[in-house]
Amino acid sequence: MKNKKNILIIDDEAPMRKNIRDILSLEGYGILEAENGLAGVDVALNNEIDLILLDCNMPVMDGFAALSELKLINPERPVIMLTAYGTNERVIEAIKKGAYDYIEKPFELSEFLIIVERAINYYDLLKELNTLRNRISPKEIVSVNEDPIIGKSLKMKEILKLIGLAAPSDANVLIQGDSGTGKELIADAIQRHSLRKEKPYVKINCGAFTESLLESEIFGHEKGAFTGATSQKLGRFELANEGTIFLDEINNMSPSLQVRLLRILQHQSFFRVGGEVPVPVNTRIIAASNKNIEQEVEEGRLRKDLFYRLNVVRINVPPLRERSDDIPLLVEHFLSKYAPGKKFIVSNENMSKLKECYWHGNVRELENNVQRAIVMARENFIEIESSDEPVKAELPLPGFDMIANKGIPFKQVVEDFEKSLITRALIATKGNRTEAAKLLKIHRRHLYTKINDYKINIS
Repeated sequence: MKNKKNILIIDDEAPMRKNIRDILSLEGYGILEAENGLAGVDVALNNEIDLILLDCNMPVMDGFAALSELKLINPERPVIMLTAYGTNERVIEAIKKGAYDYIEKPFELSEFLIIVERAINYYDLLKELNTLRNRISPKEIVSVNEDPIIGKSLKMKEILKLIGLAAPSDANVLIQGDSGTGKELIADAIQRHSLRKEKPYVKINCGAFTESLLESEIFGHEKGAFTGATSQKLGRFELANEGTIFLDEINNMSPSLQVRLLRILQHQSFFRVGGEVPVPVNTRIIAASNKNIEQEVEEGRLRKDLFYRLNVVRINVPPLRERSDDIPLLVEHFLSKYAPGKKFIVSNENMSKLKECYWHGNVRELENNVQRAIVMARENFIEIESSDEPVKAELPLPGFDMIANKGIPFKQVVEDFEKSLITRALIATKGNRTEAAKLLKIHRRHLYTKINDYKINIS
């Protein structure tokens, strides 16, 4: 039975409102109605509504004008536009004005219900985010192991929408992002809003075990399978049956274990270590990698067929430097988390400096620095430090003194500058070529060619 959610139908055609009302009522939704945009805005002002279905062509106030008014009332509440006259221009206009989605009439029933459910899940995520962000009472502060997804930047809102789309399906999800960006929090949110949320949720870090131990942890073993196996042990997949398993640092899984994982994806069964009877399993997989996953495939560290199986829904988590607008929110959250009830003051100058830093350790590094600053704080003033240089630090031009004093071929100056620039980018990204290419705003293959040409080695 669904939780009671209220949906407002705004359409000037009474038969259409009735059809939609009948469909959604059977799904357990509460229904409110309005016969034009102006009346719909009034209903939205005076009622708790989780989703609005809005016709484009209506008298008194058309759908696009009503959409603008509805977004002023609540910019985050999803609005799905309905029309019998669909064009690409109208779709673009609707999305630009803030519509969640756009459906042409007559619509396919199953597709319509999927879009409605996705929109409802998306709004639930946004409300959860805002509730957690606005909590002030120490009793309401989330625990260390229940951190919310914090962020209002465009990139984070896109991720929230992806979570809302992916969560209610059984599709496998692949999350990619630098260490410390919050990949596990995203996995937790997907599971929490999935149809398997009441079922087991099991996590394992594939980089925390040797190959033999990881095999036993994931697949379990039979008694006597190896020295020390004194009893049967159930693996993580078996423990997660009917639920969800989160495989962190999937890129650290050995080729032989990748083959065994592929079997689960293909046949929904596996063998325990030392076992001879296949164990059936129905488990959703959420995998994460802190490496560029395409590069891992290209260089042979991850099987291509396994990648395709895992990469059904892809979520790329941006590094903190690409969502610097979220830093004030994150700072506020961590201050509440580690010093509940205290009111610290962070200067504008300090906050501006934090927003300009590179943050190699991403959100995790920021969290550690906030925690350290709380320990060192005197009275209500707090100074949060970062060990990184600003992202926009200027790079000196190599060889200029030689040009001025002795003269030097232009080609050599350009090559020296390119080599220095690439070297500094690699140092700044700790040897991560993909991030270095992004920092330099060049294609990754072009960067690889330059690294080989100049024989640059950053270990």
